[in-house]
Amino acid sequence: MENDRLIESDIPGRLDRLPWSRWHLRVISALSVTWFLDGLEGSLGGSLAGALKSRGGLSFTDAQLGLSSSFYLGGAVLGALLFGYLADRFGRRRLFTWTLLLYLCATAATGLSWSIASFTFLRILTGAGIGGEYAAINSAVDELVPAHLRGRVDLWINATFWGGIILGSVVSSAFLSPHLFGQHLGWRIAFNSGVPLGILVLFMRRYIPESPRWLLSRGHTEQAEAVMQQIESEVPLGSGPLTLEAEPVPLRIESDSSIRRLLTLLIGPYRSRAVLCFILMASQAFFYNSVFFSLALVLLRFYAVPAEQVGYYFIPIAVANFLGPIVLGRLFDTLGRRQMIAATYVLSGVALFGSSWLFLHGILSLRAQIICWTATFFFASTAASSAYLTVSEVFPQSVRASSIAFFYAFGTLAGGAFGPLVFGHLVGGPSRTPLFLGYLAGSGAMVAAGLAQAMWGVNAERKPLEALALTCENR
Repeated sequence: MENDRLIESDIPGRLDRLPWSRWHLRVISALSVTWFLDGLEGSLGGSLAGALKSRGGLSFTDAQLGLSSSFYLGGAVLGALLFGYLADRFGRRRLFTWTLLLYLCATAATGLSWSIASFTFLRILTGAGIGGEYAAINSAVDELVPAHLRGRVDLWINATFWGGIILGSVVSSAFLSPHLFGQHLGWRIAFNSGVPLGILVLFMRRYIPESPRWLLSRGHTEQAEAVMQQIESEVPLGSGPLTLEAEPVPLRIESDSSIRRLLTLLIGPYRSRAVLCFILMASQAFFYNSVFFSLALVLLRFYAVPAEQVGYYFIPIAVANFLGPIVLGRLFDTLGRRQMIAATYVLSGVALFGSSWLFLHGILSLRAQIICWTATFFFASTAASSAYLTVSEVFPQSVRASSIAFFYAFGTLAGGAFGPLVFGHLVGGPSRTPLFLGYLAGSGAMVAAGLAQAMWGVNAERKPLEALALTCENR
């Protein structure tokens, strides 16, 4: 196949002109489970800590629990990088089947762990499956959803992470109850709670086609046309006839999806976008892996909340994290990306600063503190989701999945790798001042990212992915 050859096709326009339909809902339902399962796994990792430390579990120490969580994150990073590259090379459809199978096998096997080493190894594989899903799924979603709906749909999908968090808390509490399975067996069954849903989705994904945009980028024009005709034959059945004309657009056929190609683009024509995406991803990773990590410790030390009640205080915060992208998502397609991303980053930073100042001076009651955190994370969750949206739509087709993986991996490592360790020490003393300074850093990171977005953000709302890539390359 000839590299860097320009062709014209109306398939991107035909994808973008489609009205929302049951076909889109079916596709999104099958693909969006990734975020839900990641939330479920993250919640189980924390909620089952007591059982894993007990004699009925694996007799973990606190250090070993922290290490297993770090290895889960490391597995997600490595999985994203590996499967992101493979998704660009071999296609979205094949990869989101492989990654889901890896997750299902690994998380089911985790419930059979017999030692610390086996548990940690299986958590690495579970993380790798989830990380790989991020790259393959986010790229597929952006390539299949119409341009005028892409922003809100991406944010709604990301919000399901918090549904997984809530379910994980409920499942762990129920399964560990002595009236059901108890600690000895409950933690093992809990790690299998995502398997039934995963198996169902695995069958649903059999009917999801390969991305026509990926097929075009590889020069498989006849296959892309066949897939497009199949999609169009299904959509009008419940959505009315297709009336808008689709104009042909220039497309670049590229068979090179190598890491070298990705780095050449990131330090070349996409340099400013790369810097912006790194800032957005790293700042939200620091905010969530540092600030959010410390909330339970704050409740225990400064508000004397009993350990068994801490989980209940997280419910309104989790609900706010879920509602933020749901409520504000539509505005990303109407008011615009640059305005909304900047606003949510800045507002979350300002809200954190205000509540931290009140916390420093001992003004907030427990209820007031929860209300402040709820308001802060309503905007912060939307901001974090918009970072993933930005990364998935502003880079070219040939390296879209690899770009998502790259910024997810290095943004997470830069912003979140050492945050929990640092904040754990900040909360350790009796003074509120060190913790306030840590929150001040998190607030400053979010505000700085918002200002960067205001200056360098891309007005991607309602624009085809191909137009965004060509605009950058032709400057």
